[in-house]
Amino acid sequence: MFNKLCIIGVGLIGGSIARAARKHNLCKEISAYGREQDSANLLRAQELKVIDSYSFDLTEAVAGADCIVIATPVGAMPAIFKQLAPYWSDKALYMDAGSTKGNVVAALQDVFGFIPANFIPAHPIAGAENSGVEAALDDLFQNRRLILTPAEQADPDFLFVAQEFWQTIGSDVSLMSVEQHDAVLAATSHLPHVLAFSLVDLLGKKDETVDIFKYAAGGFKDFTRIASSDPTMWLDICMANKEQIIPLIQELCTELQGINQMLEQNKTQELYDTFTYARNARQRFLDQYQ
Repeated sequence: MFNKLCIIGVGLIGGSIARAARKHNLCKEISAYGREQDSANLLRAQELKVIDSYSFDLTEAVAGADCIVIATPVGAMPAIFKQLAPYWSDKALYMDAGSTKGNVVAALQDVFGFIPANFIPAHPIAGAENSGVEAALDDLFQNRRLILTPAEQADPDFLFVAQEFWQTIGSDVSLMSVEQHDAVLAATSHLPHVLAFSLVDLLGKKDETVDIFKYAAGGFKDFTRIASSDPTMWLDICMANKEQIIPLIQELCTELQGINQMLEQNKTQELYDTFTYARNARQRFLDQYQ
């Protein structure tokens, strides 16, 4: 499919894209770009044969590449776009792998004055609590959803190639608008991460005087697993999509206040109904997902 794939940001997602592309013979060569402070991770990526080469010079890394995937934290993308602009190739496919899309599109608009027709925003709904290239897997995207949010002016040929790429490495590809994507992901991914970080932060401070974690059961471990995610990445995501996240936090506070009131006033039936509705709603989700 590609002669040369260039990965900008070889962490869990970027490394997994590279591994999957190699596994499915989607490229002849894989290069990577990163900062000098990331040299140990890049060297490890080469040792693991996740990539063939790497460079601290973006011009060198992207030279001859016909597919460039930007897999950095979303907060780093505006600077990457500015660096790429002088060397942008109309013949190459460009994609990102960020968890937010409004800020990515806005950054492109700021740099180019428009959204290049060969840039196809992508978001693989896949991940793990571990980070770095050593956590990368060649099947991370297998049977996982992948959302593309192409602009109206996107070149249909590049969109087709992007869809084919993600489908080949196992993803179930959907198309959405940028606005719909950010609203949906705020509710299903970003808010849950905020909740997990907040709960562990709360209990971690209590654990200084009480052995809370010592007696935590499996449910606590399952619920808070995502609090082990990369703080830098999630800081960027939350700041980028805060316009969608803040109203959800406010709605959740109202929900919690309602439950608090039920407890205070011994409204057992209302509390039971709330729990029952939530359980049934989750089961509907599971039935749909399966």
